[in-house]
Amino acid sequence: MSELLKLEKNGPIACITMCNPPANTWTEESLLGLRDLVNELNDDKGNIALVITGDGEKFFSAGADLKSFNASPIAPQNMAYAFGEAFETLSWYKGISIAAINGYAMGGGLEVALACDTRIAEEQATLALPEAKIGLLPCAGGTQNLAWLVGEAWAKRMILCGEQIKADQALRIGLVEQVVEKGQAFNTAMDLAKGSLRQSPDSIKACKQLIQAARKGKLVDALPLEREEFLKLFKGENALEGVSSFIQKRDPLWK
Repeated sequence: MSELLKLEKNGPIACITMCNPPANTWTEESLLGLRDLVNELNDDKGNIALVITGDGEKFFSAGADLKSFNASPIAPQNMAYAFGEAFETLSWYKGISIAAINGYAMGGGLEVALACDTRIAEEQATLALPEAKIGLLPCAGGTQNLAWLVGEAWAKRMILCGEQIKADQALRIGLVEQVVEKGQAFNTAMDLAKGSLRQSPDSIKACKQLIQAARKGKLVDALPLEREEFLKLFKGENALEGVSSFIQKRDPLWK
């Protein structure tokens, strides 16, 4: 997978770079490779955060390699399955995932960013879900994740009307959480990832699961679950370390 996805580890922070020039498009191979890499990180007890970006200065990712859909009669089914496998696995990654959007994020390129916990875009970035222009639809979570982030009306403008969104407008509607100068998305994402290292990894995992549970459950069900998870954490080693380090005015040593 080194030719299509480059994985680098900076201590507890992992970085995945999409490397399929010229537009960092997705193939079935790279999608299943992303799924496997995220699963490996989930099994890595030393990993806490993940940053995803694109190789080069123009594209974060332009989405699917359309030639992949014509490779065989079952290629569309395989690609749709691979997109779902990859991005759903990413959405349930144990730590915080950050998309460093360094250029065009189109179709599956935007959907991988939508599967992350937060998004940082460079000022020149353009974001879109243009699948309907070729008679298709976003099949990797786009219709669901986009509407959850920006609301139904803006999701319909982007998907049904084919509206492309510049970085400053993406910030205004809540599609991204920060806009930075050209060339600064990755460094900003790394700084944000480093901030998560001050948090207990057990707390991050539990909080993320609870926050995302709001998408599919009811408030009355989530509130008791919140208290249950709190008590589980309270009994753990990291909670004891967190309280002790606070009292002793030192940095915690998480396990």
